[in-house]
Amino acid sequence: MNNALLIDQALLARVSAEAKVSPRQRKNLNFHGSDTDSAHRLLNAIEPESYLAPHRHLDPRKDETMIVLCGRMGIVLFDEAGKVTQTHVLEAGSPVCGITIPHGLFHTLVSLQSGSVMFESKAGPYVPLEADERAPWASAEGCDGVGAYAVTLRKLFGQT
Repeated sequence: MNNALLIDQALLARVSAEAKVSPRQRKNLNFHGSDTDSAHRLLNAIEPESYLAPHRHLDPRKDETMIVLCGRMGIVLFDEAGKVTQTHVLEAGSPVCGITIPHGLFHTLVSLQSGSVMFESKAGPYVPLEADERAPWASAEGCDGVGAYAVTLRKLFGQT
């Protein structure tokens, strides 16, 4: 039997608590059934210590929509050479709480507050990023230089 799942404060707190104890300092809660589904809908809890390497999605169906439900997150958009072109603070309950990022645009996000959780939606199926979707000018997750680059990103939002 299928049951409806309420997205309530208890669910947001649970996924946030799981992010806090995760080695990557983030945790997804997928609402889609599998990686092969045509639509991916999920909660993504991200702690300030987490690093998401700048990337883009080249598939024209892979525009991404993100809406912050708890906390604050900073979005960074880049040109092809890695120059920051825009930054935006997304905050739950504020005048700006979400963004739609078109395919092909390099982007990353920075959690600006512990307990931050967003709803994310994009087309499936899940396919690992190709080399030309990874930002060649940014540190990859787990590589040397991540710490310094992550600090640079946080400083864009007045954080250290």
